[in-house]
Amino acid sequence: MTPNAASTSSGPSRRSFLASTAVATAAVAGGMPLLAACGGSEGGSRDGTTSGKDAAKILPAYVAGNVVTPDIPSRNGSAIGFTGKLDLAGLKTSVSKKLGKGGKVTVMSPFWGSPPKQNNAYYKAMNDLIGVDVVWQNQDGNTYDQKLGAVLASSDVPDVVVVPGWNMGGKIPSAIISKFADLGPYLSGDKVKEYPNLAAIPTDAWRRSIFGGKLRGLPMPAPSAPSMVPLYRQDIFEKEGYEVPKSCDEFMDLAKEITNAKARRWACLDMKWTAFQAFGVLSGSEKPLGWHLVDGKLVNRVETEEFLEALEWSRKLFAAGVVHPDSRMGKNAPDAGPKFAAGEFLIYPNNISQWWGRTAEQAAQNPEFKIWGMDIWGHDGGDPVLWADQPAGIFAFVNKKASESVIRDVLAVANVTAAPYGTKEYMMTNYGVEGTHYTVKDGVPVKTDQGNIEVMNAYVMVASPAATLAHPDFPDVAKGQVEWQQRMGAFAKKSSFWGMQITEPARYTNLSNNFEQLEDDIVRGRKKISDMQQAVADWKSKGGDKLRDWYQKLLDENGSAAS
Repeated sequence: MTPNAASTSSGPSRRSFLASTAVATAAVAGGMPLLAACGGSEGGSRDGTTSGKDAAKILPAYVAGNVVTPDIPSRNGSAIGFTGKLDLAGLKTSVSKKLGKGGKVTVMSPFWGSPPKQNNAYYKAMNDLIGVDVVWQNQDGNTYDQKLGAVLASSDVPDVVVVPGWNMGGKIPSAIISKFADLGPYLSGDKVKEYPNLAAIPTDAWRRSIFGGKLRGLPMPAPSAPSMVPLYRQDIFEKEGYEVPKSCDEFMDLAKEITNAKARRWACLDMKWTAFQAFGVLSGSEKPLGWHLVDGKLVNRVETEEFLEALEWSRKLFAAGVVHPDSRMGKNAPDAGPKFAAGEFLIYPNNISQWWGRTAEQAAQNPEFKIWGMDIWGHDGGDPVLWADQPAGIFAFVNKKASESVIRDVLAVANVTAAPYGTKEYMMTNYGVEGTHYTVKDGVPVKTDQGNIEVMNAYVMVASPAATLAHPDFPDVAKGQVEWQQRMGAFAKKSSFWGMQITEPARYTNLSNNFEQLEDDIVRGRKKISDMQQAVADWKSKGGDKLRDWYQKLLDENGSAAS
């Protein structure tokens, strides 16, 4: 089920986040205050955000699902967890009748790997369950932003388009507002109760789905607890007697001890994302891009000393020769799976979904292999300062020109794909047809070769249940993942704009485009810290300071979500 993530560097970029999380059903915990609106409540092209009373009129009612009870409840913004075996004979039913009316719906979505043929057994079974003929227009996830821009600029927009939050740069937000339908007439308030699995999606995820004053998105909820984990080869650590580091200095010492280039062993891949966490750098993977109120003034992540210190420490790892050569050449962490399995490097940061993905990948041929997640450390050995992830980061949108029957068929699809773990609908969505796509061994569903080809990142992209971690084949991993989120979530703070879906004025949308590439150039030694300082000065003079004023006005009118 785990697609191959892709990025422009060896560390996960915004694009790789999408790939990593595409199949991990996500959840939201904790709430934020309802805030006042900014800008008019009507109009399809306004900037700003929608909250407070305006949002309350738009948001679907929340009705907690009671179909299944998790083994590990959500805490500190974690996903819920299931660690027991599935009772496959006693799966619950969460969709009592087909809501689809047999119509045809085209869906454009990112896909990693080779898409299966349209009329495969999995697609047929899902469409029969839903009562809708879903036709997939799968696009290469690695270049999805390019395809997305072209499609949204045209007049030929599919019925449903999946858009990840980190692809919402440039003109995409305004295109979302102008091209996609208002789902409020079908989902706002008690109307959502016609779709019980959608009603059980946490409110914070729906709030992130408001664009241009209208409920336009069907969300994939995410935990607010951090999702970026320093993953490591626990089996080799135990064999060699390595200790998990508790500071940046300890990490450097350990990395030098591990590295032996002649023996083709390096300590790690690019650790930039872990460095950002260790130094307490504001999250910047999606809008709002790293703004937070500090001592009464709005500050952007790129203006902070912590940001520069994190880049400098990451640069020192490269300079010390402890980073695998693939990272210097810009090769992707997911592409390096065989080298991680071979022990060519022992540590790399990536989305928490890879914890299970790598485990499942190696289970048969490498039984000694054990991947685990390091707790994030404060750079100086103290507690880390972490930042809560946004409560939803991937959305499906319905074409504004779609008829009511098409919209209702799309909602029928979403009501099935948002079914919770432990239900027949979840099983079909995530595993396919028993005997065709999976078999049952010792009470555990195991994908067949056909299942691994066909049951991939398709239907899960339309909508998902509250964040769930459940791996009946490796329950210890699910337990480890949830407990890691709960420990790290205890250190996570909400930024001033957490949970808001913000549309920046068009004149600012490309202002920060070059920072990610410059970060990577600096950590690889191709550019200097002074180049970043100059870039920040240019950013401020070219619009950064004016954008700060715009965000300040937004904050004045909406209040802060910070905690």
